[in-house]
Parts: sequence; structure tokens; C-alpha cells
Amino acid sequence: MSPIYIGSLIGLGLVPSLVWFSFFLKNDSRPEPKNLLAQTFLMGIIIAPIVLLLQLGFTQFASVFMIPQLNSYYYIWAAFAEEFLKFVAVWFLILKNPSFDEPVDAMIYMIAAGLGFAAIENILVLFKTIEIGLSEAFSVWALRFVGSTLLHALASAIVGYFLAVSWFFQSHRKKLIVIGLALATVFHFTFNVIISTFAGTPGNSDPRGLVYSTALLLFMAFLVSILFGKIKERPFGEKITLTSYKNKPLNLL
Repeated sequence: MSPIYIGSLIGLGLVPSLVWFSFFLKNDSRPEPKNLLAQTFLMGIIIAPIVLLLQLGFTQFASVFMIPQLNSYYYIWAAFAEEFLKFVAVWFLILKNPSFDEPVDAMIYMIAAGLGFAAIENILVLFKTIEIGLSEAFSVWALRFVGSTLLHALASAIVGYFLAVSWFFQSHRKKLIVIGLALATVFHFTFNVIISTFAGTPGNSDPRGLVYSTALLLFMAFLVSILFGKIKERPFGEKITLTSYKNKPLNLL
């Protein structure tokens, strides 16, 4: 492949993440520093090899011990590994930064990490499917644009919401973060199962997969839109107690 061809594939792989990122940034009334957003996006790309190693390690472990129903366990582990490492990236890179000054920032930075991870996935898939043919590769790219890429953003946003809420309830911080990771993992796992169950060749897959995955993404998008609205109601400077929480509910779901 020529450098121009390789560059074109990389650029094409980045497009879905950048488009979705620009969309979600509209939810932040006080835009974050561009350098921090870029670093978080890049961190999402950097963690990809670690995720791959964890997934391969699980496969090797399962094959040695002959774990039954390997696919189900693998999909759960793969989803959890991705969501957890995206969270870890934001935790270490952003949470102590002065620019992290309002609850909605947690969702924005988690989305940045999620879309960075989705970008490297899209690039790798493009390089793999381009060998089949240009039209097939474009079909896969289009499906990932509205499918897997959006999934990563939405799942990360859910984790970001619970991370933000944990600031108001310090004694329940770990529990809230675990809930967020668990929910994101379940949604991610469900999406992967749908895609794998109804997978086929590009242009010849079971249409039920598209219907079910779209329904799941629409539900997640609706949920995230609600969470964005709820978290904007609370500035970090406000003293939050369990009593005030009951008087002015900030529903977790």
C-alpha cells in the first residue's frame, strides 16, 4: 500500500469518532481545553493494545482450562476490559486536572476516551476488510459509523455519569462507579452478542441484527440524553447531602 492509501484509510477510520465527538461536545456549555480533549482521545487509542492483550490472555486461559460456553464469557470479559480501561485512562489523566470543574466534564472526557478507542478499532477493521473489496469495506465502515462507534460513546457516557455522581456521594463512590461500569458492560455485551448472532458477510447479514442493535442504541441514546440533562443540574460547588438529594432528586437512572 502507498503512503497516501494508508493515510486515507487512517483518516477514514477517524471520521466516525470525530463526527460523534463534535456532536456530544454540544452538551458542554463550557467547552473543555482542546489539548486535554485531544490527550484523552489519544489515550483511548493507546489503551487498545492493552485491551487486546487482556482479551487474548483470557482466550488462552479459557482454552487451557476448557471453559464451557467460551463465547459468552469472552464477550463479557471483552466488554468489561474495554469499559474499565477507558475509565482508568480518564481517572489518571483528567480527574486531578483543574479543568475538570463541573459534573458534565466526566461524561465528556469518558466519551473522548471511548471514541478514541473506537477510532483505532475502525482503522484496524478498515485495513482488514479492504482486502475483501472496496465496496465491502465501505459497507462495514458505514455500519460501524452508526453502530460500534456510537456504542463506545454511549457506554462511556454512562460510566461518566456515575463517575460524576460519585463526587456528590463520597461514601458511595466505589459503589456508584461499579454500577456505571456494570451497566456499560451489560449494554456493550448485549450489542456484541446481537452483532455476532446475526453476523454474515457484508451486504448479506441477517436484517434482525440491524433492527435489534439499532433498538438498543436508540434506548442507550435516550438514556444518555436524560443523564446529560440530570447531571447539568449539579455544579461541583454545591454541597450535596442525602437529605438534599431527596428534596431535589438527581435520579441515577
